Amino acid sequence: MSDDGHQNNGHEHVPSRQRRRFPGISSRAYEHPADRSALVALRKLSGFDTVFKALSALLPERSLRLLFLSDSVRVSDQQFAYLNDMLRDACYILDLEKVPPMYVTQDPQPNAMCIGLDEPIIVVTTGLVDLLDEEEIRAVVGHEVGHALSGHSVYRTILLFLTSLALRVAWIPLGNLAIMAIVTALREWFRKSELSADRAGLLVGQDLRASMRGLMKLAGGHHLHEMNVDAFLKQAEEYEAGGDLRDSVLKILNVLPRSHPFTTVRAAELKKWAESRDYQRIMDGHYPRRTEDKDTSVTDSFRESAASYATNVKSSKDPLMKLVSDIAGGAGDLGGRVRRGFGGFTNSAPQDGEPPTDPPRDNEEG
Repeated sequence: MSDDGHQNNGHEHVPSRQRRRFPGISSRAYEHPADRSALVALRKLSGFDTVFKALSALLPERSLRLLFLSDSVRVSDQQFAYLNDMLRDACYILDLEKVPPMYVTQDPQPNAMCIGLDEPIIVVTTGLVDLLDEEEIRAVVGHEVGHALSGHSVYRTILLFLTSLALRVAWIPLGNLAIMAIVTALREWFRKSELSADRAGLLVGQDLRASMRGLMKLAGGHHLHEMNVDAFLKQAEEYEAGGDLRDSVLKILNVLPRSHPFTTVRAAELKKWAESRDYQRIMDGHYPRRTEDKDTSVTDSFRESAASYATNVKSSKDPLMKLVSDIAGGAGDLGGRVRRGFGGFTNSAPQDGEPPTDPPRDNEEG
């Protein structure tokens, strides 16, 4: 696939090129601050330890591996050799010593996941293999290796079992509301962890256009010649900024059942990170090492997450985030802002000749 949008048939070999390697890199180098803070919040959730320990002891880890061995194709030098090369290359770049097993499973839905309690397993569907070209798949493989390096597979497995086997976990000594609270918190964390893994995929592929193309295809299918990266990113901007407070609430409700963030949002987040100083420092060889992980302060992680959230709120164009920023800044006429945000004034006629776009006046009625 060339960057002009013309698609090659099949998985034609792309000439190899030199990619930077990151010896001893810590997952902290690419993890999104929201990922780390959401995981800390998840672990603090009441009842989570009980569920986690129970499921860790009783989930059929061995049967999971046997299932993929018996009903999927294990990637190797003999089967899907090009995927095996990408997997080993991704582990080499991110310095993951033990290469996790990878399986291709028959499923027309494009998807990939990293699961497993004891050791991670990477699974990609035939729908994904058929959809993406070589460099796009390389970013996906790097994405999943990033999950493995970050230790995400354990929590992803718990989420899968809680959502797909909810009726079979009635023995857990928690009420349904508690289970749903944990599932909701797990989904919130996993959505944030996808942003981290997207960054890992970019570190492995080192081709932002390929990462963007892959995300576009996940949203719009094979018809890449009908799509445009800039227009796709514009959608994310419109999604973030559009509507009033009612739309902000609807966005939250729409995303709650999802395990992944919306594709346009992922693309915008990845592009923003790729243009950041943090990404450039990693590419220049300046990044946190795993040897330093044990000395990392939890307080520092919280501070970094809080700073990231504060920056996001201030720069967000979402009406709800603007309202939160105004509240934090002590803005006046809060009641008026909320009413206008929910359409209280948007459909009413201007009063006393005042244009509807004017800011609130000091003598405006409550």
